[in-house]
Amino acid sequence: MAMNQNRIRLLQKGRDLKGPILYWMSRDQRVQDNWALIFAKRLADAQRVPLIVVFSLVSDFQFATERHFNFMLKGLMQVEKNLANLNIPYVLLFGEPQNTLPGYIEEHNISVLVCDFDPLKIKRLWKKHLAPQLTIPFYEVDAHNIVPALYVSQKTEFSAYTIRSKINKLLPVFLERIPIIIPHTFSDKKLFRKNDWDYALNKLPIDRTVKEVPGILPGEKAAHDQLEKFLTHTLPHYNEKRNDPCEDGQSGLSPYLHFGQISAQRVAMEVQAHFSPDPNTEAFLEELIVRRELSDNFCYYNTKYDSFDGFHPWAQATLREHEKDEREYMYSLKQLESASTHDPLWNAAQNEMVIYGKMHGYMRMYWAKKILEWSESPATALKNAIYLNDHYSLDGRDPNGYTGCAWSIGGVHDRAWTERPVFGKIRYMNYNGCARKFNIAKYIEKAVTQT
Repeated sequence: MAMNQNRIRLLQKGRDLKGPILYWMSRDQRVQDNWALIFAKRLADAQRVPLIVVFSLVSDFQFATERHFNFMLKGLMQVEKNLANLNIPYVLLFGEPQNTLPGYIEEHNISVLVCDFDPLKIKRLWKKHLAPQLTIPFYEVDAHNIVPALYVSQKTEFSAYTIRSKINKLLPVFLERIPIIIPHTFSDKKLFRKNDWDYALNKLPIDRTVKEVPGILPGEKAAHDQLEKFLTHTLPHYNEKRNDPCEDGQSGLSPYLHFGQISAQRVAMEVQAHFSPDPNTEAFLEELIVRRELSDNFCYYNTKYDSFDGFHPWAQATLREHEKDEREYMYSLKQLESASTHDPLWNAAQNEMVIYGKMHGYMRMYWAKKILEWSESPATALKNAIYLNDHYSLDGRDPNGYTGCAWSIGGVHDRAWTERPVFGKIRYMNYNGCARKFNIAKYIEKAVTQT
C-alpha cells in the first residue's frame, strides 16, 4: 500500500549515494506501527541496500532519572531483539546526535538519514545542529501523531475547539491500515554490533536518586498488554470513572505513548474495532487524539511553551496584575518536592507521583494550580511544576506535560474566568471543589498504597 506523503518532510537535500539507509530512532521507540521505520525500510527495499536503526543516548536529558532511563532502555533492548528477528541491526550510541551520527554516517557510507518528528526544542536543536554536517538526504516522518502535526495546522491553535474540526476532517485519510514490517532481505551481518546495555543500565552517569517504578513493565509487549487490559476492563466505564482519582478509570497508556512504545494510531484503531461510538469511546478518543495532538501543536509553534512568556497576552497581563497579591501559604521547591505542605490532598498527589511515577489527570490540574497559588510568582510556579513533573513522572518531558502545566498555571487553551486574588482570571480549583467530586480520604489512602 502507498504511504501518505504528508507524513514525510525533507529536512535537507543531499547527494545520491549507494549505501545503507539509517533510521535515527528517538521519540518512537517501537518496531511495528512505526511510520518512520516503514518509510526507511521502503527506501532500503527500493535501493536494495541494508537498513540500520540507531539510537543516540543522552545521559543528561532534561531532569530524566534512573526511573526514566531504565524504563526506556529496557524497552530499547526489546526493540533490538525484535529488529534482529527482522535482519535489521540496532546500534546504541552514547552522546548527543549531532556529535555521534556524523561519524557513524561517514564510517558506514550511509546514503539517507530518516528521523522521527518531535516538537520539543531540544530535539529540534539536535536536528538543526546535525543537518549542516550532512551531505546526504535527511528526512523526518511524523510517526507519533495520527494526523501529522505540521499538516493539520500551520499555526498555534487557540484551543481544542479550533483544532478539533481540522483533525476530525483528516482522520479518515490518516487513520489507515498500518503495514506490517517483514524481515529485511538486503542485510549485512557486518553491520550488527554488540551494544553495551550493562553500561547504559548500570554505569551511565545519570541521576540515580529516583528509582524504577515497581509493577509497570516497559516495552512494546507490555504496552499492548496494557491496551488489552484497558479495552477489556476500563474503556466500557471510561466516561463515568475517568475524572474520579479514587477509581481505576484511566488507560494507563501514558508512559508507553510518551516513549513511543505503542502507537496512538494503533490504540485508536483497536478502540474503533472493538467498540461502537458511544460516550466512553468518544471521550477517550478526544483525549488520545485531539488533546494529544493539540499539545504537539502548542509545543511546536510556541517555542516558549515552558516559560511565562509562552502564555497568552491576557493571561500574562492578569497574572502580572496579581503577582504581588498576598499568599496565605508560600512553599519552596524543596518543600513541594518533599510533600511538606499544609494540604493533605496535594501532598498525596505529590507522593503518588514520587512513588509510582504517575498522577491522576484530574489531580494534576489541582496539583499545578496549587503550585501557582503557593509560589512567589507565576514564572516560579511554572518552573517548579515542570521540574517536579519531569523529574518524577514516567511520562514527563512530554508535550502533554508542558501543555498541562501551561493550561493550569497560564490559561493556555482556556478562557478568562472570574477574577480572584493570585489567580487573576486563570481558572481556579480548590479543596472543597475536589471534595464535591470524589472521596478525598479514599484518594489520599489510595495514593500511597497502590499495588
